[in-house]
Amino acid sequence: MLTTATRPLNRDAIESRVKELGPWFHDLDLGGVRTAPDHFLFDYPAGKFRRFAQVVPADLSGKSVLDIGCNAGFYSFEMKRRGASRVLGIDHDQRYLDQARFAAEVLGFEDIEFRQGEVWDVGSLGERFDLVIFMGVLYHLRHPLLALDLIREHVAGDMLLFQSLTAGSTAQPEIAPDYEFFEGVEALEQEGWPAMRFIEHRLAGDPTNWWVPNSACNAAMLRSAGFDIVEQPTNDVFYAQVSATPQRYGGAVYPHGGGTR
Repeated sequence: MLTTATRPLNRDAIESRVKELGPWFHDLDLGGVRTAPDHFLFDYPAGKFRRFAQVVPADLSGKSVLDIGCNAGFYSFEMKRRGASRVLGIDHDQRYLDQARFAAEVLGFEDIEFRQGEVWDVGSLGERFDLVIFMGVLYHLRHPLLALDLIREHVAGDMLLFQSLTAGSTAQPEIAPDYEFFEGVEALEQEGWPAMRFIEHRLAGDPTNWWVPNSACNAAMLRSAGFDIVEQPTNDVFYAQVSATPQRYGGAVYPHGGGTR
């Protein structure tokens, strides 16, 4: 269901406001005005979305959507175009929220709610959503698995659309449920073992780029947090469903500290 703009603005007004709200990370088309035409990732994120858009149902009528780390709202708008009845986007950056609200006004999606917040705040939302979008956020977090646990525990009602910056092997080997100590140490060296690279300083000038998991690690973390992977359309994108079985550690509060004693 495509909603048309209810308050048309002329091109000059749009261009002026886009410039005022810049710089933009989402390259949106606002009445013929591109918000980030020189984006280093090219037509981002629309070009990326086209590579996996088919995994998201074309008809989201009556569904609720939570977009965590919504930035300027691209995925929120796409879900509204598919008929979602309630869309909430949260982001910690007020500039991104200002961009999203302006874009929603131009595009006629003014019933989308944009709210300041982070993944750590999801417990305070007090509701579950049919679809949670968690795209391009995990690798910016110092505690990524905790974030997935919180999503599963508090807001994921059914489906999760997930993406992370990903590098390394694309293999996803069969991992045994347990290993003897020395056998396990050796198994860690096999191609595609779930692993994340840690960035102590910066990547691309961004001090919040902390982690770069491989594909198998993304999958393993999702499963560990209580999601079943339905589809993996690209190396770094997963469409997953809340698992009917308990999470490995029962949620965000772990029963013990782990480690070797």
